[in-house]
Amino acid sequence: MKIDTSHCEQSKTRVNLETARIPWRELQRFFAAGLVISVERQLDLVDVACEFSNDNKAVVEQWLQQGRIGHVPDTQAADWFEQDAEVWAVVVKPWILVQDV
Repeated sequence: MKIDTSHCEQSKTRVNLETARIPWRELQRFFAAGLVISVERQLDLVDVACEFSNDNKAVVEQWLQQGRIGHVPDTQAADWFEQDAEVWAVVVKPWILVQDV
């Protein structure tokens, strides 16, 4: 599946500025609400955020089916909590996309 990079490039700089490292513990209420999406390390968090923002359902569904993105598993959430870990995060309402640092 080809990503429409020309459309995404327009917002990539803005999205990049909105990413931040954040302690996982600060995202607990969003995790509990099912609003946190994990992005595998091999994907660029900014690219994924752009595709979510541009509502590119075909690409997002493909990533979901391949297991490259998805809700944070309880075991991963517990590990991050125990380690007092930080994650890279960006908000694409209503979702918070996170990636292991």
